[in-house]
Amino acid sequence: MDFHQIKSNMEKVIVGKSETIDLVLTALLAGGHILLEDVPGTGKTMLAKALAASLSLDFQRIQFTPDLLPGDVTGIHFFNQKNSEFEFRPGGIFTNILLADEINRATPRTQSSLLESMEEHQATIDGVTMELPDPFFVIATQNPVESSGTFPLPEAQLDRFIMQIPMGYPNREGEREILHRFAADNPLLTLEPVCTKEELATMRKQCEEVYAAPVIEDYILDLVEATRKHNNIALGVSPRGALVFLRAAKCYSALKGEHFVTPETVKYLAPFVLSHRLILEDVYSTNKKASDYIEEITHFVTAPTEDFAK
Repeated sequence: MDFHQIKSNMEKVIVGKSETIDLVLTALLAGGHILLEDVPGTGKTMLAKALAASLSLDFQRIQFTPDLLPGDVTGIHFFNQKNSEFEFRPGGIFTNILLADEINRATPRTQSSLLESMEEHQATIDGVTMELPDPFFVIATQNPVESSGTFPLPEAQLDRFIMQIPMGYPNREGEREILHRFAADNPLLTLEPVCTKEELATMRKQCEEVYAAPVIEDYILDLVEATRKHNNIALGVSPRGALVFLRAAKCYSALKGEHFVTPETVKYLAPFVLSHRLILEDVYSTNKKASDYIEEITHFVTAPTEDFAK
C-alpha cells in the first residue's frame, strides 16, 4: 500500500491542499489527533470527510454546541424499562475517526470528556473503563476569529493534539477549480475507500522503522528546551510534546519516502507540532504569535549538519 494512494484519492475532493493533506496523514500515522483551525468555508469539515471516505474505517461526527453534554460524547448508561435493566448507549467517541466539529463551542466540561479518550484511547463511564476502537483519530475544527459563544480550549486539551493546522484560502486557480468541480456534483459522494485497517497498521509499522539519529533527537530536545527558556514564553513544550514531535518527524519522513529523519523535516514540522503547546508571557503586549516564536527558535538553535543518516 502506497501512502500516496490515500492522498491522491483525497485530492479528488480537496483542491490545492497538498501540504495540509500530508500533515493530516502524518498525524494519523503517528497515532495523534489534529486541530484544524481557520475561518468558515475553507474546507475543514470537507477534508475530514474526505479522509474518512478514503479509509475503510468507522466515522462519526459530533457537532459541538453549548448545550452538548459529556454523555453525548462518551455515552451513557440508561434504564431500559422493557428489559428492566441498565444498558449502555455508546457516544460518538466509539469510532475510528471522530470529527469534533467546532469543538470550541462546547463548554469546558464537555470538552474535557475527550481528554481521557484522546490520550489513553479509553473512556471511563460511570466507573467502568472501556477501550476505544483502534485506530482512534480525532479531527477537531475551530474558528479562531469568532469569539461569541465559544470557550477557548484549555492547555491540557491543546497538548493532546499532535498538530494544529491552519487551512488557509486557496489560490486563484485552486478556487476556480473548486467552482468547476463542485458546480454539478459533490465528488465526496462518490469517493471510494482505498485503504483497509490492516494496510494502515502496516504503514504505521513502516513509520516506526524510520531512523532518527542521536543528533536528530538532540536537535528536537534543543528546540523543546529553548521554548522553556524563552523570555516571552511563560510555559514551554511538555515532554509529551517532545515525544510526539519525534513520532511526527518519523511519519512525515516515511510519507516522503525517506528512510531517516533530516533536520529540514524537524524544522518544517516545528510550527505545526509545537506552537499550540506554548503559553505566551503577555499576548496583549506584542503582535507576535506562538508560531513566530517557534520560527525564531528554529532560526537560532543550531541544526546538525552531519551524522543524521543511517
